[in-house]
Amino acid sequence: MSVLVYINSNGEKIAKNALEAVNYGKKIGEVTVVTNGKASDSSLAELGKYGASKVLIDRSFEGIDEQQVTRMVATAVESTGAETIIFSNDLVGKAVAPRLSVKINAGLVAGATAVPESNGTIAVNVFSGKAFGYVKVNTDKRIISLLPNSIQVEEVGGEASVEEFSGNAGESVITIKDTKMPEGDIPLPEAELVVSAGRGLKGPENWGIVEDLAKELGAATACSRPVADTGWRPHHEHVGQTGVAIRPNLYIAAGISGAIQHLAGVNGSKVIVVINTDEEAPFFKAADYGVVGDAFEVLPRLTEAVKKFKASN
Repeated sequence: MSVLVYINSNGEKIAKNALEAVNYGKKIGEVTVVTNGKASDSSLAELGKYGASKVLIDRSFEGIDEQQVTRMVATAVESTGAETIIFSNDLVGKAVAPRLSVKINAGLVAGATAVPESNGTIAVNVFSGKAFGYVKVNTDKRIISLLPNSIQVEEVGGEASVEEFSGNAGESVITIKDTKMPEGDIPLPEAELVVSAGRGLKGPENWGIVEDLAKELGAATACSRPVADTGWRPHHEHVGQTGVAIRPNLYIAAGISGAIQHLAGVNGSKVIVVINTDEEAPFFKAADYGVVGDAFEVLPRLTEAVKKFKASN
């Protein structure tokens, strides 16, 4: 089966969710990647390790104007004859996949968590991660957006060929006045380990104990919405239904009560550890491990324990 995978490659480093999408596509069929921007041929050729046979790059435009990207991917679908089109279910994928679905008359499966079964059904997250649904597409072409961190990235191939490509993207109708990139070494959507905190930390001056633990674990830091809204932490660290939805292998939450909106953005985590002084906090019901205690005592002790563990190995 011919598979086309769109990735956002505006930068030298290819994001983890892009590698996941390529890997996922390889499990379905022969993969061609389409992208735009300024990534080097060498970095794009590396996608061969994750399953891509060919990479088409349109260097005529940068950025992620959804309408331009939609036109470019539609052109690639026509030129490659792809039957399955894969996106990551990130901000770009959520904006482009529905547009492309209408443009090429293809059924869309949003938020897939597994490879299609032999009968064509695809598992998806529904009701903000509270349940699974199973979807089958009956159109000739199908579009699948893969929920980040749903599959383990594996090296399966060698080197992909890279070709210049004209996607007929047209002119952008968006004017970008300023760009602010998130700070930190590990972008939240890609993080496998996350240490988060809420109003229980009492103020931004106390965030050092969160950052210390995150540093020792090699984790990203996050926060609840009230913390971001009051300016204690930057908004790109806000996780939840109205913030960033994450699916790390480990999510440590300190001083967060666990409102339903917060849970909706983190309940895909493989393991959830909750630290709170209130033993009746709703978050404990969703936790795999719970610690009833003061974050100002528990977090430093966890940090010391991690240091000792690392020193002994």
